[in-house]
Amino acid sequence: MTSNRLAILAVLTLAACGQAGTNPPTDPAAPIDTPEAEAPPPTPPPGVGSILPGSGPQTFVGRWAANVGWCANLQGAERPIEITTTRFEGYENSCGILSITQVADGYQAALACAAEGQTSNERIQMAVHGEGMRLTWLNRNNAVISLVRCPAPAAAVAPQG
Repeated sequence: MTSNRLAILAVLTLAACGQAGTNPPTDPAAPIDTPEAEAPPPTPPPGVGSILPGSGPQTFVGRWAANVGWCANLQGAERPIEITTTRFEGYENSCGILSITQVADGYQAALACAAEGQTSNERIQMAVHGEGMRLTWLNRNNAVISLVRCPAPAAAVAPQG
């Protein structure tokens, strides 16, 4: 019987050792203590930083048109561009925003676009000043378009009553 007790004690001891270092599936693992883990992350230069789609400042988010008279148009070439933190939608093109980087005078974005059956990668810079935006197509010889912010569509405004 003594050997059975020793075997059970050995199994329980080994089981307890294995469980001491294992976290349950619902708890996060303990951080690893290394010199690299204790070092603070590098600081970006002032006024420059990278943000992920769906986060960060949203001064560029909205509906933008080259002519304020186009803001009411829902179709056709003379309609607004719609920009979110994850999408850039224009006339006959649809782009996903792959990355957004804040730069000294605005934001640079990398786009993956589909237009008329073709795909392309584009880079743009958006500089917002008040209700205007200077949109620069970095892949197109730095072509610049001046845009104005469109008011929210009438359908999005809640009726008062």
